[in-house]
Amino acid sequence: MNALVRASRCDRGLIEAARGGDADALVSLISAAQPDIRRYAARNCRAADIDDAVQETLLLLYRRVGTLRAVTSFSAWLFAVARRACLRLLRRSIGMTDAPADDTEARLAHWRPEDLRIDLSRAIQSLPEHYREVILLRDIEELSIDEIAGVLGLTRESVKARIHRARIMIREYLIRD
Repeated sequence: MNALVRASRCDRGLIEAARGGDADALVSLISAAQPDIRRYAARNCRAADIDDAVQETLLLLYRRVGTLRAVTSFSAWLFAVARRACLRLLRRSIGMTDAPADDTEARLAHWRPEDLRIDLSRAIQSLPEHYREVILLRDIEELSIDEIAGVLGLTRESVKARIHRARIMIREYLIRD
């Protein structure tokens, strides 16, 4: 992510030109963004979904760069697009439909505790390593956010984001159809 952030700060003219409809600038911008999006997808998507997430993200960049309001928000916007692509692909891979929250909670409430424990264990094991690590430290070891940040050498914000994403992935795993 840092490389793209640096590139967007140094090359705001390229982003502006792409926003303005310059086809060459758009091709250059896509070429510059692809390695960073691939690294992001490799860390946040299932291995089987990496190529699709990169493709979906770059396609959306191609289609919507003209609607971007501020050049300074380019990197945040692009990584949010990649994150949503990863989550959408995960939902699709487990056959999940978007069920209302109360329906989901009602389904989980009827599970036997031993079945829920088994599925929860499987859900945690299915997480990418960096998400599994923070969930285990937070929910099993019961460490605080600051303690986890210290152990892993991360910022509080990174720890909180990873916990949030991991819980979303676990929930999606548990409520799959």
